[in-house]
Amino acid sequence: MAILKRIENDELYLYMNGTLIYKRWLSSGNSKVFDIMAYDKYTLMSYKDLQYENLNDLLLVKAKFRLKNTVEGGRRTGIISGYRPNHVFEYDKDGKINQTFMGDIVFENETTIEPGEERIVTVRFLLNQPIEKYLNKGQIWWIHEGPNLVGSAEIL
Repeated sequence: MAILKRIENDELYLYMNGTLIYKRWLSSGNSKVFDIMAYDKYTLMSYKDLQYENLNDLLLVKAKFRLKNTVEGGRRTGIISGYRPNHVFEYDKDGKINQTFMGDIVFENETTIEPGEERIVTVRFLLNQPIEKYLNKGQIWWIHEGPNLVGSAEIL
């Protein structure tokens, strides 16, 4: 398996065995997955969703974040501030991920959050994605690394 990374102008391209699997617009943070199986990430977001095309702002959400412990199938190591997992707000009727959202988890006064720990954090979502309908007090969502569930969060 050969993976090639190429950057042209403002665009990052990832190819696997000569096939384009992922593209990211560096200045805006928008991205598009072309081959879900190869990239192992699930998304329905398209760079051309006109309603969100030119938004580059961040939406800050205060949340109670819990990292699953290793015994529960979570990570073996902790995370640092700036961690960028996949944020999942709903699954389809078969329990598969419908869509993930882009955002990072930042926290202060802590070096890491270890498996099994719970902390109050700030999650910074990009506003170039249709996420507003999920952002209500008490909303719970799941934190994934690819298909692996590693934690959960609740909007405060």
